[in-house]
Amino acid sequence: MHDEFLCHVTGYGICDGRRIGVPLGTYRAPTLALALWWLRDRASWIADRLDPQPEVGYFPAGALAPVAETVLDVPGLMRAWCADPAQQELIADELAAGRLIRIAASDDTTEYELLAESVDAVRMHRTASTLFTPVA
Repeated sequence: MHDEFLCHVTGYGICDGRRIGVPLGTYRAPTLALALWWLRDRASWIADRLDPQPEVGYFPAGALAPVAETVLDVPGLMRAWCADPAQQELIADELAAGRLIRIAASDDTTEYELLAESVDAVRMHRTASTLFTPVA
């Protein structure tokens, strides 16, 4: 069992013709349960910022506008992922096995990416690559 996990959330967009990543948060989770909690929390955070509830009252009139039906529903995808126990179990199994997981959703302008991986798996990969470096 892997004990510690690195979790990241990043937004990617195009700026001056280049794909640019903007870090939106990082967390070093001491347990698998906390890694999953943080990923769900960040997915909800993204969804709430992209699709706020207008009835909360702190938006000026005209500040929110609906998007076209053709725009992918990133907030809906993020909320659905958070609410799906089967997906949560799959992610937990992958992380526990030491594999990198990636959850991503894109709209017309931005890709939102959640990543998590075991600290132990990262260390083992680095150690293995230095032990088995080919010699010319």
